[in-house]
Amino acid sequence: MPQSPGRRRPRQIGRPLADLVAPALGKTLAARGFAAADVVLAWPEIVGERLAKVCEPIALEWPRGPRVGEDEGKSATLVIRVEGAFGLEVQHLAPAILERINSHFGWRCAGKLAIRQGRVAAKAGPKPAAPPPDAQAMANSRRMAAEIADDGLRRAVIELGALVLAKR
Repeated sequence: MPQSPGRRRPRQIGRPLADLVAPALGKTLAARGFAAADVVLAWPEIVGERLAKVCEPIALEWPRGPRVGEDEGKSATLVIRVEGAFGLEVQHLAPAILERINSHFGWRCAGKLAIRQGRVAAKAGPKPAAPPPDAQAMANSRRMAAEIADDGLRRAVIELGALVLAKR
């Protein structure tokens, strides 16, 4: 629909983080054999939270020669870093890990698993809960939200307002 000459298009305030990070990570991931950040980002969903804590993908090494599209018989080797004590367990789970990777991609891209022992980067866990707001912030928030008629909305605004006021 054409816009009238005097009206501006609304300005987009935010962009998804993936849109901003993808160009920066693209070359690094491509150098390691990953066509996209998909495997790295979806690693906990692919192998499960328990395994994701002790191993991480390092590279997807493609064999030399014709590209996969030209010769479907060639598949890559997925190289993963594993915490020392879990190497044997991951080795036993290799067929299941490869099956999960291949089902994630929808085709048999990884045929072998290479295990490298080393320290796995610490994963960012959930943020600790914010301390409850003090009594003064709660009182100020209740006073500001007193005119809201809907009980549920008033309670939500009071809680939010108290957190905001407490941070100041």
